[in-house]
Amino acid sequence: MRVLVQRVMSASVSVGGEVVGVIRPAGQGLLALVGVTHSDDADTAVRMAEKLWTLRILDDQRSASDTGAPVLVVSQFTLYANTTKGRRPTWNAAAPGSHAEPLVEVFADTLRTLGAEVQSGVFGADMQVESVNDGPVTVLLEL
Repeated sequence: MRVLVQRVMSASVSVGGEVVGVIRPAGQGLLALVGVTHSDDADTAVRMAEKLWTLRILDDQRSASDTGAPVLVVSQFTLYANTTKGRRPTWNAAAPGSHAEPLVEVFADTLRTLGAEVQSGVFGADMQVESVNDGPVTVLLEL
């Protein structure tokens, strides 16, 4: 599992012109783009959510668990693009939707269980994501 996390001042995701998830924190929040590969399982999703929740990338080296920062979760299979040959990426390392969708849900549900305010996109939809990055701070998480 890969999570590309961005520290944001605000973020939203829309499907078909309708906003389906939005965070506008009083301070900072996190936009989490989540990619799943074939070998990932529920334990991987739980551990990744815990890692994100305690990652110290907010002001004063604090984490979302310290500040209660909200998180916008968006599935992102393209995090597993293979661009080593040619000009067209391949997506072989990305898990199929039947495997990935439940794990993205486990990731989001774990964050909620930990106390996060979580919004999310719609798995497999053509989504438009808007964000106001802060810093900018962008970190790729992997286990």
